Amino acid sequence: MNGLRRREIMYIKGIGPKRAELLEKELGVKTFYDLLHHFPHSYLDRSSIYRIADLSGEMPAVQLKGRFVTFNTIGEGAKTRLVGLFSDGTGTIEVVWFRRIKTLKDMYVTGRDYILFGKPEVFNGRWSMVHPEIDITTSVGALQGLRGVYPLTEKLRSAGISSRVIHSYVQSALATVKSVNDPLPAAMLERYRLMPLLKALVTIHNPANPAELQQAKYRLKFDELFFLQLNIQRYSARRNTQLAGFRFPRIGRFFNQFYNECLPFQLTGAQKRVIKEIRADMGSGRQMNRLLQGDVGSGKTLVALLCMLIALDNGTQACLMAPTEILATQHFETISKLASPIGINVKLLTGSTRKKERDVIHRELEDGSLHILIGTHAVIEDNVKFKNLGFVVIDEQHRFGVMQRSRLWQKNSTPPHVLVMTATPIPRTLAMTVYGDLDVSVIDELPPGRKPVTTLLRYDNSRLDVYKSIGRQLKQGRQVYIVYPLIKENEKLDLKCLEEGYQSIRDNFPSYNVAYVHGRMKPAEKDWQMELFASNKAQILVATTVIEVGVNVPNATVMVIENAERFGLSQLHQLRGRVGRGADRSYCVLMSKPQISRETRQRLELMTTTTDGFIIAEADLKMRGPGDLEGTMQSGIALNLRIANLATDGTIVQLARDAAEDLLDSDPGLEHPANAAIARELNTLFNKQIDLSRIS
Repeated sequence: MNGLRRREIMYIKGIGPKRAELLEKELGVKTFYDLLHHFPHSYLDRSSIYRIADLSGEMPAVQLKGRFVTFNTIGEGAKTRLVGLFSDGTGTIEVVWFRRIKTLKDMYVTGRDYILFGKPEVFNGRWSMVHPEIDITTSVGALQGLRGVYPLTEKLRSAGISSRVIHSYVQSALATVKSVNDPLPAAMLERYRLMPLLKALVTIHNPANPAELQQAKYRLKFDELFFLQLNIQRYSARRNTQLAGFRFPRIGRFFNQFYNECLPFQLTGAQKRVIKEIRADMGSGRQMNRLLQGDVGSGKTLVALLCMLIALDNGTQACLMAPTEILATQHFETISKLASPIGINVKLLTGSTRKKERDVIHRELEDGSLHILIGTHAVIEDNVKFKNLGFVVIDEQHRFGVMQRSRLWQKNSTPPHVLVMTATPIPRTLAMTVYGDLDVSVIDELPPGRKPVTTLLRYDNSRLDVYKSIGRQLKQGRQVYIVYPLIKENEKLDLKCLEEGYQSIRDNFPSYNVAYVHGRMKPAEKDWQMELFASNKAQILVATTVIEVGVNVPNATVMVIENAERFGLSQLHQLRGRVGRGADRSYCVLMSKPQISRETRQRLELMTTTTDGFIIAEADLKMRGPGDLEGTMQSGIALNLRIANLATDGTIVQLARDAAEDLLDSDPGLEHPANAAIARELNTLFNKQIDLSRIS
């Protein structure tokens, strides 16, 4: 494969230096390897000829065979267009071009047989086809089976580089490639029933039939996911063998006293199971790196505290880092209230902490009298030094960069155990890839007494009824969130905004105090407004999505989300998690425009049928793709998948993971001669990435 990586595409006929530079800039295609791995995103059936008389408006792109009758240039200047009248004997269709008109007038003539390929549409009562592909009927490939449609950009289209042109470049490249070094050994191809690599590359661009196309896709997806999993497992194995951690064998006074005297409620079975998994890691002698998933309200913070107490019982300190001051403060209030009665010294460090308080924190951290430090990014500053940091908790960890997280475990010569937590349920295929180097624990049940939130989908024309329902909740002494997608009105977006909504809510509920928060407010102002709501001095909070994480007001029983059609499922689920935190029945109202697509309506209706975050996350992944979860912000491992799709290829992900684990079990260093090609390909694919095997 490295031979293909060394051959530049500028020498392919029709490309040259300028087009090569454009293709590299727009598509990242510089070499033969890049070009052959620039896969079609869809395929069109070029095997059938349609009659103009049989056209209908619901058709996709079709092929027509006939002759041009006339050509006319219409309009002037930028509005000039070339119109050709095309006939197949059963009817006529107008063929329209808006670009390259002079070239096209010289290219096509009347009276010669052509095949058109494009989407027919009705314009001014007549059939028309804009910028179709055109072949002379005697040309090779004019009639063919499946033709790939390649990803393009507007700059490429403006330069005359169409999907068909990309296809021709690919064919030229394939014609010169007689063999490739397949990195997977023959035994592996046979075991997993994989098509040879060269055949897969030829087939993906020139499929003879749908079945052969699926085999080629399967091979190329397997390669992509196998090497990704191999890289992740290699990091994980290296960390487990090379990076020793604290061994915490004792369960002592702090844990036992808290468990027996201060536990606020009986632990669920899931919480007990997770604590056992974490305790086993802490006693293993290797550094723990574990991801704790749990829906909103599942009791992750209590699990984290119990595990921090184990670290304290073994003579070390603990730290919890949260992404916002609001969330850090909430954790501080919860943990200090729970742990202070048994003599645990807990302090809060954020950007707002005064110098006098900071000096106390720094002194107590270094002399060991401060047991648990809770804070924001402030805790990773260089002047924050621990006497003996043994356990780190990172909450909503996807909001921190991997390098930020790594600075915490570098605060001790022996790296502390690391527990990263998220209330955003992560689908299994993503957990196996984005977080594949972490052990995963899941709290999959809510504490007893928590009632599921009732979710309702309502349209703008029923707003009056929604306001009446809000009024009934307010009269009962409850509180209400109302979330808007925008702060200010935007002429280009027909969306509700917070500024207008704030005034409207005040007008509709004049007997109640209304607070507001959004991302552009200064932290002090935001905290003051939040405190008004948290203390029930304000009964309604108008907000943007800044309240998605880290707001805990058990008295709030209603969440209204305006323009819910603009939010992803996982974000809607996170917002919904702000209510239902007390003993009273709670409601989430999704407000939407009546005119939404069928897919959007299905998405919103799904929210009304389940409160299971994992079901929602799986659905969100399938509907919207992996999105931001694929980036280095999450794991330090950039996926850059060309063909595999984590939303739909879960079976291949699992197979690739199993194959990678089996290979490393038998040959941890990939030193066996049979695996030399795999080792070379792995190093080539990932040699530009930072070695993150020591970073959680």
